[in-house]
Amino acid sequence: MTTRSTLVISEHAPVPALPAEGLIGVIAPAGPAALDCERALQWMRARGYSLRIFPGVLESDGYLAGSDDVRLKDLHEAFSDPAIDAILCLRGGYGSPRLLDRIDFELLRRNAKPFVGYSDITALHLAISRYAGFVTFHGPMLNADLLGNKQQPTESSLFSLLRGQLSAGSLLVHPVAYPLTMIEPGIARGRLLGGNLSMIAATLGTPFEIDSDGIILFIEDINEPLYRIDRLLTHLRLAGKLNTLRGVLVGDVAGVDSDALARLLKQTFEPLRIPVLAGWRSGHCDPNLTLPMGALVTLDAGSKALWLEQDVVFK
Repeated sequence: MTTRSTLVISEHAPVPALPAEGLIGVIAPAGPAALDCERALQWMRARGYSLRIFPGVLESDGYLAGSDDVRLKDLHEAFSDPAIDAILCLRGGYGSPRLLDRIDFELLRRNAKPFVGYSDITALHLAISRYAGFVTFHGPMLNADLLGNKQQPTESSLFSLLRGQLSAGSLLVHPVAYPLTMIEPGIARGRLLGGNLSMIAATLGTPFEIDSDGIILFIEDINEPLYRIDRLLTHLRLAGKLNTLRGVLVGDVAGVDSDALARLLKQTFEPLRIPVLAGWRSGHCDPNLTLPMGALVTLDAGSKALWLEQDVVFK
């Protein structure tokens, strides 16, 4: 039975920094993937960290990594175990939404720590933001990203945030090899929130839908043709989720022509007169940069810059 509060938490607290020689827990709240455990342990060991692999990571139940009970138990135990310093998701796929109405958000709030993932994990980012109120990290997962040898700054972007090397006032640096596109000019300050566009839309009408009031909306997606991206954005618009945005940061939208996407984004957001910056390398892409969900940021679309306005971890 969930202990979810009916009160939406608006303040997003920083989480404890990942310490040197810390212990990272790996869970699979969504889909399964074959994991080379010894390689994963060696990869982390080479960076000074230990790894605990939770049981659901090694299970497979069709398109799910273990049963709902197993995956929920892993999630709760990874947060409640004081020896675990950070939580890294194995992969996305599908399965996270099945857990939402059974999560003990008070347990998570009492044991807040860095939680990292993207894609289907968006459902958990939105729910934690809404009902536990601490910063989480839209960033690389173990199998496809870190063990998949994605290029820098995939790894450095993740660990610089988790270790507390970036604090309030820091610029979130974007690689110059991947030019950004200003869709609409302007500067806006707000909490960064969002993730996978399909998952954001899928949670509308539920108690776990995105709280869009005053946020900088981040969106990314993969394998969705342009008309479906249009449909998803229209869904958010008709649901009233775009009216109170302060700005929009668009990540990687894999498989969509960039010029066509830019036209669609301009059609969608120009009437709102808010800054919109596109092309940020976060999501199903290489490199895959980490973003702090729920953190206060400033988006300067004209200067193509994103600034942290709060500490996202504390030491």
